[in-house]
Amino acid sequence: MADITAIILTKNEEANIRKCITSIKPIVKRMIVVDSGSTDDTVAIAKELGADVLVNIMEPFLYAKQFLYGMEHGNIDTKWVFRIDADEELTSESAEEIDRLCNENENTDVNGIVVRFEVNFMGRPIRHGGVYPLRKLLLFKYGKGNIEDRCMDEHCVIYEGRSVEVTHDSLHHDDKGLTAWIHKHNNYSTREMMDYFNSIRSSGATGLGEDSTLDAKAKFKRFLRWKIYYRLPAGFRAYAYYFYRYYIRLGFLDGREGKIFCFMQAYWYRFLVDAKIYEATKNKDHNV
Repeated sequence: MADITAIILTKNEEANIRKCITSIKPIVKRMIVVDSGSTDDTVAIAKELGADVLVNIMEPFLYAKQFLYGMEHGNIDTKWVFRIDADEELTSESAEEIDRLCNENENTDVNGIVVRFEVNFMGRPIRHGGVYPLRKLLLFKYGKGNIEDRCMDEHCVIYEGRSVEVTHDSLHHDDKGLTAWIHKHNNYSTREMMDYFNSIRSSGATGLGEDSTLDAKAKFKRFLRWKIYYRLPAGFRAYAYYFYRYYIRLGFLDGREGKIFCFMQAYWYRFLVDAKIYEATKNKDHNV
């Protein structure tokens, strides 16, 4: 067992939380669930499985601020912090590898660990369309990293040293169904609209800022978003992104589920963000 505290943010995650906690429990010393007012059995399941539960109801919900709440109020005393979502789970292979990497690098300049995921949508692994593997820096040494304080597109960052990547896949699989996925991404689109205006205000027309602590892949993705995507016409860019993901990146090879995923995630979601940006611009409602 490595010297890890895992932080999981939840709201009505009874469909997912058990498999998430069960997958990480063998390798972490402590689990903190920061709940946003669940009305289902999320909290009861988390406590049953040995997690400490903090309740912090936030409106509007902002992932980064909720994670920072867990960091501030969780009394963390472990070497490593592990950010993991309720709809994510480790495999036995990835758990064993994370455990080994944390133990091996307690006293090295490795201060971050990147976890790679296979996304599952409507019961099918999504292997094409540019989303496999999904890479995220999720573990960092306490005091050597944290999460960006942004409304959306928040990444864990390390302030010094370097990161290494896990070679085995973990799983990103939300068991709550398509309706819940749509509701979640509607909320995401509001947060992304807020992040758009906040980034413009803080960084000027580029929206990039310094981002000096981001890992290279996250920095490159953010560069593409601001230097290419947001420079395309608002009525066109969502369709262009869908075309790129579904046809150029071969999303059609994932069958009907792949088509639905590419349409909803690359076109519908991106168009919804643009619609909310347009609405806020039209109403001059930039104080978001």
